[in-house]
Amino acid sequence: MQEQPSESLQRITLTMVLLNAFTTPLMLSGVNVALPAIAIDLSMNAVLLSWIPMAYLMASAMFVLIFGRLADMVGRKRIFLIGTGSVIVTSLIAAFAVSGTMLVAARFLQGMSAAMLYATQVAIVSSVFPPAKRGRAIGLTVSTIYLGLTIGPLLGGFVIDAFGWRASFLLHIPLAFVVLLLGVFYVKGDWSSDERGSFDLFGALTYIVSILIICIAVSYLPSTLSLFLLALSLFGFAFFFLFEKVHKHPIFNVTLFFTNRIFTFSCLASLIIYTATFANVVQVSLYLQYLKEMSAASAGMIMMCQPLTMAIFSPLAGRLSDKIEARYLATAGMAVSCGGLLLLSNLQVDSSLDYLLGALVITGFGFSLFSSPNVNAIMGSVEKRSLGSANGVMATMRIFGQMTSMVLVTLVFALIIGPVEIDVSNYDALEKAIRLTFSIAACLCLPGLYFSVARGK
Repeated sequence: MQEQPSESLQRITLTMVLLNAFTTPLMLSGVNVALPAIAIDLSMNAVLLSWIPMAYLMASAMFVLIFGRLADMVGRKRIFLIGTGSVIVTSLIAAFAVSGTMLVAARFLQGMSAAMLYATQVAIVSSVFPPAKRGRAIGLTVSTIYLGLTIGPLLGGFVIDAFGWRASFLLHIPLAFVVLLLGVFYVKGDWSSDERGSFDLFGALTYIVSILIICIAVSYLPSTLSLFLLALSLFGFAFFFLFEKVHKHPIFNVTLFFTNRIFTFSCLASLIIYTATFANVVQVSLYLQYLKEMSAASAGMIMMCQPLTMAIFSPLAGRLSDKIEARYLATAGMAVSCGGLLLLSNLQVDSSLDYLLGALVITGFGFSLFSSPNVNAIMGSVEKRSLGSANGVMATMRIFGQMTSMVLVTLVFALIIGPVEIDVSNYDALEKAIRLTFSIAACLCLPGLYFSVARGK
């Protein structure tokens, strides 16, 4: 039985996690601002351009469960630090990419590295903080992620205008080195599951291949091959789910879905809200820089409003979730986000910036009201020995939702704009694609409301 960590260890560990929670989204959101500049420099069409964020999310979704399980087996801090070092290396590769294909490949490796962080951040926090303090610590972690998302577009925009798009991949590296130093020299010990078990290699491969197939299928929509691949992917996921149910040491603890209603419905609500909201930053970036003809720096200042709102209100929501039932806070947040997405679905070329800012703030406030309480509900609904697995499942729902959000964008762009470079001749199609995507996202929140309110106490 592992001892409760001291307060000093709690503080230094939280500092390490918070710095990392800031640096990765700093880079991620900064790159979103760089998309138009990348498209011009590397001559990438609209569909291939959407694969820059898509490849990152696909790799993260593929490997976050795997690293969550490995973290339980060999130590959460160890996987966390390996991921931090890998993100530094793959970011350098992306910064010096000489073609669109090379950049997409580098983004895949970057996403694979980041999966180690997504699989361990909240698990480490949950390992070192007692239940009475966990909600506040999780709220700070979530808030710091949104702070990185806030500063990324602003700082990234200025850096891109001054030094070019490649600099957006280098913003986070100095702080990432600080995280490594803290983890190696100051955060003593590690945390893992009391029962190591064995690694489910077959289940891991089945899951990876299923995600790969569904992402390839989207690229070929609406062809017959695409429909066949989608069906094959769904079969793969169903087989994986059934296989994990009977495996003694699964990488995806599906038993929780059959025995824990709060866990199940909270995860489904998380999947839905990330699917509905993640692609906001990508679409707003394209809207501002193409349709509004704004610079990267100016667009970044507008884009920061939504994550800034999240950063401000997430700690408050986290504290409230220690006292108020999570389903009430999270359901209210889902409803508010739905309203913000409805406003964004009416966005037009001549819409005022005040209208856009208001819609982004409303969406961000709703998301912050949802996120921290929902995370606290998930982590508080499982036993301590399952924290790593629960974090892996939670991170998978989040990343799979983010990936699905980009799949939606890729699909709509492929059907409405097609595999051509974005220019003045297809601005009308771009506006139509953006509005349609936001409309679908708002509709997705309706089942999310049900799962959020029906999860129970």
